[in-house]
Amino acid sequence: MFTILVVEDDAKLRQLFCTVLTRHGYRTVPAVNGEDALAMLDKEYIDLMICDIMMPVMDGFELTRMIRDNNSQLPVLMVTARENFADKQQGFLVGIDDYMVKPVNVNEMLLRVGALLRRAKIISERKIEWGETVLDYDALTVIQGPDRIVLPQKEFYLLYKMISYPNKIFTKQQLMDEIWGMDSESDEHTVVVHINRLRERFRDNPDFEIVTVRGLGYKVVKQG
Repeated sequence: MFTILVVEDDAKLRQLFCTVLTRHGYRTVPAVNGEDALAMLDKEYIDLMICDIMMPVMDGFELTRMIRDNNSQLPVLMVTARENFADKQQGFLVGIDDYMVKPVNVNEMLLRVGALLRRAKIISERKIEWGETVLDYDALTVIQGPDRIVLPQKEFYLLYKMISYPNKIFTKQQLMDEIWGMDSESDEHTVVVHINRLRERFRDNPDFEIVTVRGLGYKVVKQG
């Protein structure tokens, strides 16, 4: 069972979030402000944190900053009445993972919580299982049943990135910046070459396909 820390100074909203999450199979730990939340983090193993920005004693920005300064990869979903871009920007700069504006649709909140937990599991285990295909990040290996394929580093990172976000369209420039780095002297044709190699290697894979989205880029879709 996943444990979620709910940091919210509004008692009714805090109770609502905890009730909804509990009904959907999560264990919840309530906290009234950032300082209270840090105390809970010292005592409990937390899988994900939902927090407000505007709270007494310690606000959500400072709380997230302190968590990241301790090198914690705890997923953070910020929920706040502040919807201007500057607040969103500051939130992402201090290290949040997602942002929702009040009033919150609790069904959407549940979807976002599930997505963040899945992503955190992928990052912590550094493996992706998709049908009968397993990508092992540390070994740069793709496993299909009895077959193990060790890929060149850039090919593996490219495939791993796209499979981590199924159906998401990546432009060639996005993939170039992410995998080769913004300072790379390679051009976008390098991405095309690596995509073509991956397609050739996995043309018979029953679990996924790399699709070209004309004029935009590439995405990975699930087969079957």
